Amino acid sequence: MPDKIRQEFALLQANRLRPSEMVKSCSVALDSVNLSKNRYTDVLPFDKNRVVLNSCKDYRPSARGYINASFITTSSSESISRFIATQGPLPHTFEDFWEMVIQYHCPVIVMLTRLVDNYKIVKCGNYFQAEDCPREIGNICIITKWIRTTDTSLVLRHLEVNYKESEEPPLSVLHIQYPEWPDHGVPRDTLAVREIFERTYHVPPSLGPIVVHCSAGIGRTGTYCTIHNTLQRILVGDMSALDLVNTIPSLGLSELAWFKLWSNSFSAMMLSLMN
Repeated sequence: MPDKIRQEFALLQANRLRPSEMVKSCSVALDSVNLSKNRYTDVLPFDKNRVVLNSCKDYRPSARGYINASFITTSSSESISRFIATQGPLPHTFEDFWEMVIQYHCPVIVMLTRLVDNYKIVKCGNYFQAEDCPREIGNICIITKWIRTTDTSLVLRHLEVNYKESEEPPLSVLHIQYPEWPDHGVPRDTLAVREIFERTYHVPPSLGPIVVHCSAGIGRTGTYCTIHNTLQRILVGDMSALDLVNTIPSLGLSELAWFKLWSNSFSAMMLSLMN
């Protein structure tokens, strides 16, 4: 099996974009008015599949429709989940993030990072905690209905999100945080990842895409999307899902990081399939 993984990893590496191609493919993200909205300068959404926000001219004229987020759709089947892969929100992009969730009716957010890592480095802004009272972020209000922690260390939050002056019903969002998945590493086991899948794979894709983010929005995010998509397609009889070279998007990681995440994706999927 390791040889097979290495062969497919080599194919992925051959298909990655070169830096010069990246500049042409990410022109919106590299526009001077949008640069401050990127957590990392080398992790950018492609123009062709980036998430576009509606204009907010009435109350936030500085918003220009950009967010560091991408649509990931690997199947045309109506029974297969769609994803939005994004970075951990920055304080000045919290409102953009929630605008995206409301605009695209996202029923689930999967957060695969801590706010601050063991080295006291901020990995993600606190865009979601609203335990004591309703939290207002710009024109958006967030209410926490309940919080639970599972045996696998997942933190589940039921949130209701809406525009402050809206007369429409609030959007109900399940926020799942897995804080124990290390940056640039792999989980100790696959139990939590498997639980995330079990809690989300039955969510009707017609409700909206599932938002997945870590810090940069590539390594852990790409790994989870791969696991979820592959398992879900196999469950509906699509065995072509095992062709992972055509499932994982090019995420621009180092070769070492690619191999670790690639190996972990395969391991987690096999364990899930065997149980």
